[in-house]
Amino acid sequence: APAPLQPYLRLMRLHQPAGTWLLYLPCTWSIGLAAAPGCLPDWRMLSLFGVGAVLMRGAGCTINDMWDRDYDRQVARTASRPLAAGDISTFQSLVFLGGQLSLALCVLLCLNYYSIILGAASLSLVVTYPLMKRITYWPQLVLGLTFNWGALLGWSAIRGSCEWSVCLPLYFAGVMWTLVYDTIYAHQDKRDDIMIGVKSTALHFKEDTKQWLSGFSLAMLVSLCVAGMNCNQTFPYYSAVAAVGAHLAHQIYTLDIDKPEDCWKKFASNRTVGILLFIGIVLGNL
Repeated sequence: APAPLQPYLRLMRLHQPAGTWLLYLPCTWSIGLAAAPGCLPDWRMLSLFGVGAVLMRGAGCTINDMWDRDYDRQVARTASRPLAAGDISTFQSLVFLGGQLSLALCVLLCLNYYSIILGAASLSLVVTYPLMKRITYWPQLVLGLTFNWGALLGWSAIRGSCEWSVCLPLYFAGVMWTLVYDTIYAHQDKRDDIMIGVKSTALHFKEDTKQWLSGFSLAMLVSLCVAGMNCNQTFPYYSAVAAVGAHLAHQIYTLDIDKPEDCWKKFASNRTVGILLFIGIVLGNL
């Protein structure tokens, strides 16, 4: 990319797509489950939500960095972020944020009225999430509520409204999944977080992290089964849920919470979890 553009692309984390995948995949689950039996998911909606995921993840990162620029300067892993490093100003990032949100609004306006209202309702979570690490040890829970909104929105975009018996268990499963992967992610920065005074589930769980992650994983798997039963899913779907369980079990068993590079590797591997489930949904429908 041209040099003047690079700080903005780094601000929206285009060089680290793992987070975009983790935002996008719950949307694909919901779109896949909402497809008629025997049919593939709506490729137009999958594409539209893909663009939306890139824009909204970028907007979320921009908001996060605007709130946290002073903290980021004190953490080795984040000190080179464009705002913390002074590559762009707060005003420039605010203008860039306006552009991202305007484009995301264009995407949202392509959906039905129910979905437009539902999608707009998530904006308060996007804006307030970065503040949570200052006031609670559970910012990962708020991130889960934010990142998995697509589990509701994907279904309503296809069907015109939410089938709550399917959407709520799917949303809850996504929230539990986020608690797993973002707690792992938070262990990368726990030493710096203690020094600068911000909170996370990693600091709250400490050496009991694996027990908590196991509980969240179990809750996720049960919720996925409930969602599948409520929309008459078939054997391939439950096979995929079993594969997801095996992946999470291996991830948690082999995790070394004191090695940042291992935490990053395990965090990024959650894209595989989401893709496995999506494949199971598609095959189950067919």
